[in-house]
Amino acid sequence: MKKRIFIFTVMLFSVMMVHAQKFAYVDTQYILDNIPEFTEAQSQLDEISVQWQKEIETKFAEVDKMYKDYQTQAVLLPDDMKKKKEQEIVDKEKDAKNLQRTRFGKDGDLFKKRQELVKPIQEKIYNAIQEISNSNNYAVVFDKGGSLTMMYANPKYDISDEVLDNMGANMNNRKGKGKTGSTAPSGAKSGGSADGPAGGTESREPKK
Repeated sequence: MKKRIFIFTVMLFSVMMVHAQKFAYVDTQYILDNIPEFTEAQSQLDEISVQWQKEIETKFAEVDKMYKDYQTQAVLLPDDMKKKKEQEIVDKEKDAKNLQRTRFGKDGDLFKKRQELVKPIQEKIYNAIQEISNSNNYAVVFDKGGSLTMMYANPKYDISDEVLDNMGANMNNRKGKGKTGSTAPSGAKSGGSADGPAGGTESREPKK
């Protein structure tokens, strides 16, 4: 009998603890769209991407010209000269493809540049979320823009504007969601209980 009472007490305590935990969510895309540093980083990445794309397209254009010139001259060239020209074209094309992989391939220059520019911003967002979570005793903070499927999200559990406030972002004329800053009372954005509703640059691969 005592054992049953003990088990019941433990279960009751566990349920109470779960209900005492608070949850919230953020929209990281909305946060990023309202951080000037991220907009500047994206502009830099776009400029670099366009510049590198033109560089690679120039390389492939040179290969194309070499091949057309070779086709025009081939009938007049001896076999040894043909082989030499063909090898030059192959080498030139290989260099162009290697540059393409270096710039835009997996872990390439564009990926590294994005990490350099965007990662510090992502860390600031994470630190702001962590600080707010600790202050408000949130057990879990979901990302609305992440892989988690959210069928419904009550806006009062959205702490995205609190994160922007924590990061010192301008509260006027914020983009997205029709928000103009966190003007709601502090309680309106606090996380809900466990039984309530709970609440990134694409590389441009140049074409040959």
